[in-house]
Amino acid sequence: MAAPLGGMGAPHRPVLLRETIHFLAPQRGGLFVDCTVGLGGHSEAILEASTETRVIGFDRDAEALDSASQRLAHFGRRFQAVQADFREIDRVLQDLAEREPAGVLADLGVSSLQFDSPTRGFSFRFDAPLDMRMNPAGNEETAADLLLQLSEEEIARIIFQYGEERNSRRIAKWIVESREQGKPIKTTKELADLVARAAGQRKRWQIHPATKTFQALRIAVNKELEGLGRFVETAIDLLQPDGRFVVISFHSLEDRIMKQELRRLSGYCQCDFGRLSRTNVCTCGARRAVEVLTKRPVVPDAIEIDVNPRARSAKLRACRKLISD
Repeated sequence: MAAPLGGMGAPHRPVLLRETIHFLAPQRGGLFVDCTVGLGGHSEAILEASTETRVIGFDRDAEALDSASQRLAHFGRRFQAVQADFREIDRVLQDLAEREPAGVLADLGVSSLQFDSPTRGFSFRFDAPLDMRMNPAGNEETAADLLLQLSEEEIARIIFQYGEERNSRRIAKWIVESREQGKPIKTTKELADLVARAAGQRKRWQIHPATKTFQALRIAVNKELEGLGRFVETAIDLLQPDGRFVVISFHSLEDRIMKQELRRLSGYCQCDFGRLSRTNVCTCGARRAVEVLTKRPVVPDAIEIDVNPRARSAKLRACRKLISD
């Protein structure tokens, strides 16, 4: 999967590919789970690293999954596609009778296919229905549904919390006033134009003022932050000893959850703010399950950002599951 909203369209380029392969170490062989396969760029590199690797690729989006399957068809049975939410990793592996993957990768965000689609409503570069669902065949409410049903206070909270937009209250007020006047927001253009007017920016902007609002609605529609902490712990528990977990996030809230969970699972007690002994397990859930391989998040260098502007906010964190005594 690729980076968040904003910027011009670009061909699909896996974000932080070299760093991802370094930490996953797929040359060891074994089963790898690509929890957000998108268009298959990371999975392709994993499969190319060794003829002894296999990949199970998850995605909620059937269209993205079909594209990845076509791209990776020449690997034959070494690649298996599954339409599922990555937070269902334990159930899916159990259903497939698979155990102890050598590595798990989760690249959070919007795939290039979704972002560049003129009909899916993820980008204000196209005038389209305000949908934003990663699984358009699912039962989730669309972004237009949320703007029609939620209160002004709830809309402002979503835009501020998930988009970190300082004009959230003003934008929410304008959205509600528009629907009360019989003009509910239904398309990407309507929302982008309204936010631009509400933001009141007179000078030419480097980043469109609607970028943060679109990001916030996308996160809310797809419930992207729900269950992330549990997913991290589940994925790590499923790994084989010395297995690797790599996650790439694009939002400060996502990265904060990843940082906290990896610290907790590396044995840092959140009660006493100290490191546990080798055998202790604290009531806060801290335990020594992993070695964190990234003291600080790995970010794209200037060259990658220049080639792929969508990578600019990416942060990679990685860990290795400890071998039990």
